Amino acid sequence: MPDLVLTLAADLPPTEPLRLDKALAEAAPASASLSRSRIVRLIAEGAVRGPGGIVRDGKARALPGEYVITIGAPEPIDARPEAIPLTIAYEDDELIVIDKPAGMVVHPAPGSPSGTLVNALLAHCAGSLSGIGGALRPGIVHRIDKDTSGLLVVAKTDRAHHALARQFEDHSASRRYLALAHGVIDPADPRLRGLPGISFEPGGVLRIATNIGRHPSDRQRQAVSAAQGRHAVTRARMLESFGQPPAAMLAECRLETGRTHQIRVHLTYCGLGLIGDPVYGGARRASIRALGPEAAAAVAEFPRQALHAAHLGFDHPADGRRLSFDSPMPEDMTTLAAALRGTGPDSLRSDI
Repeated sequence: MPDLVLTLAADLPPTEPLRLDKALAEAAPASASLSRSRIVRLIAEGAVRGPGGIVRDGKARALPGEYVITIGAPEPIDARPEAIPLTIAYEDDELIVIDKPAGMVVHPAPGSPSGTLVNALLAHCAGSLSGIGGALRPGIVHRIDKDTSGLLVVAKTDRAHHALARQFEDHSASRRYLALAHGVIDPADPRLRGLPGISFEPGGVLRIATNIGRHPSDRQRQAVSAAQGRHAVTRARMLESFGQPPAAMLAECRLETGRTHQIRVHLTYCGLGLIGDPVYGGARRASIRALGPEAAAAVAEFPRQALHAAHLGFDHPADGRRLSFDSPMPEDMTTLAAALRGTGPDSLRSDI
């Protein structure tokens, strides 16, 4: 890749010194697909030469003049391509939309070095990745948990990665999940209305707005926090209730933000934990009296959190057209919903 030459103007504000990394990020053309974090790494690597020679401190004051950035070819990442079948909802030169099955980890980690979505994409996209952040890898814009099924978009180019990341940050990307959960959303429930951060919107939509951060005693979990963590907003709408009296529900959850385990944490906070959730569900059991023995048994035997990423929408990073994708509930969740209704799978509602 040829060097990128940027010229910083001579009229940089003298009273408010501009940091070099910020100045270069603002001066770089969109076609270069250089994020500020990427520029910081290039400066640290000695790949930026300014008016006074090589610079290695991105916090230094930006000086007027010419800067040459040696970007270099993208480097391969430490992950092996694996020929794992994928369900592809959409693909072009910029991005790919995957309908992920439950049980697949998105990114390699110490406990899951192989068999991940990234391993599968490295094989599927061989030869079509242009490099994300200097590495020859698929750009993971957002993740869904291992045992959550459904849609996610992955970038193939730096341009797509930056554009999609901005949409998730400014909430212009749309995400809807289907969840089978214990309990029901009841606007008249005084316990629910008494929780901090809880409000109701028209149509019986439950709005949950809290901070979410690391659990104080369990590093594997997240928790609602009064003062720490990051702001998170989830909206949940009950689509169907099950049992007499109602003891479980099918809900649609819309994410405004995208924090780790957000839906699972927020619903548990409201006393509406996901069926099958091994981390946040605790030892909660379905009511045999309300649901009947067969449905209660189906709930007890469900092996994962009953959560599915059913809808994904965003603007294409190259031409701006709106793309929208929908994925029906997978078989294990439709079977569970049928058991909760006390009927067979053929009676499932047609609008879900």
